[in-house]
Amino acid sequence: MDVKIADSWKEKLHAEFDKPYFKDLVEFVKEEYQSHTVYPPGSQIFNAFDKSPFDQTRVVIIGQDPYHGAGQANGLCFSVADGVRIPPSLRNIFKEINEDLGKEIPKSGNLERWAEQGVLLLNATLTVRAKTAGSHQNKGWEEFTDAVIRAISDEKENVVFLLWGKYARNKGQIVDRDKHHVLEAPHPSPMARGFVGCRHFSRANEFLKSKGLPEVEW
Repeated sequence: MDVKIADSWKEKLHAEFDKPYFKDLVEFVKEEYQSHTVYPPGSQIFNAFDKSPFDQTRVVIIGQDPYHGAGQANGLCFSVADGVRIPPSLRNIFKEINEDLGKEIPKSGNLERWAEQGVLLLNATLTVRAKTAGSHQNKGWEEFTDAVIRAISDEKENVVFLLWGKYARNKGQIVDRDKHHVLEAPHPSPMARGFVGCRHFSRANEFLKSKGLPEVEW
């Protein structure tokens, strides 16, 4: 698999790549791609780390699993490839941006434009078997993405963490809240209530601006 990852992330995570659990994870993932349909495409597994280098990351959004439908996942949490119907959770995210910032709802659900501004769109699990939600959980990805969050928390400051839903809030417990700005809300899924109205997008930008950092063009 032709995996792309920014050099700054390779430097931060090289010790993780050498650990026994990660080597076991790589073997598992390779076998899954060879014997099943797995998403996202192999070249996009680390897309979040390719598009948002460590040194440029200023906002982190934590998701759980990649989408498991055909052609949806592109390696960025909540994001879908161009031309794919916008999923319900992402529709609610766009609705909140519209109400919070007055921005028009986009026709594409591809969030690469956020990633390229330093928004790390991090799923806790980076791969999934087609039509089988959660199929690659507890194989090592969660340990790896905890290490990612810990590296940001320990080695950077003034990063905004957007934690939506119980899973993301639990995963974000390791963030140093004295150094970073953490905003929590219910999950944007239509099954949950309370996300719309959280104003996380304007609040994130207000914090970044207060620290002399560039705002995100949501």
